[in-house]
Amino acid sequence: MNSIAKDIENNMGLSSRDMALIQLVQYGLPLCSHPYAEIGKRIDMDEPEVIKRLQKLQESGVIKRLGVVVRHRKLGYRANAMVVWDIPDEQVTKAGKNISKFEFVTLCYRRPRQLPQWPYNLFSMIHGSDRDAVTKNIQDLAKQCNLQDIKYEILFSKRCFKQRGAIYRPDESCG
Repeated sequence: MNSIAKDIENNMGLSSRDMALIQLVQYGLPLCSHPYAEIGKRIDMDEPEVIKRLQKLQESGVIKRLGVVVRHRKLGYRANAMVVWDIPDEQVTKAGKNISKFEFVTLCYRRPRQLPQWPYNLFSMIHGSDRDAVTKNIQDLAKQCNLQDIKYEILFSKRCFKQRGAIYRPDESCG
């Protein structure tokens, strides 16, 4: 067993080096050509060790995922909507895969129906430059995915909430 695997097994799965790494990545990666090397410099690890530790933390379930938080408005996308679909259960996996192929779809996931109030089981987030562009994208998507006869609702966002990743451990230096 290598030293990283041993560290994950110790102290309820987290070594002090793992905790230091989590502390840094929870606030985002540095915007540079080698972000893992930059993080490593801050906590006395080389780039390969940072990458291996993050992989092990993900494999062990300590970190669920690493992802990007996109600031859509800063990129010119002023409108977005959650489209909720009432897809027959035997078709929902295929429909989700088809919907997620469109470049203007940033999220697509299945959720259980909450009958009788909420019949929808597939959710997709659509972005566009304005409401008309979003509506046109949804219509095109429904046509291309053969979903014109499927019940759906368009829920446009009314305000922009702060977007950020998960905080795993508070920064104790922030008092």
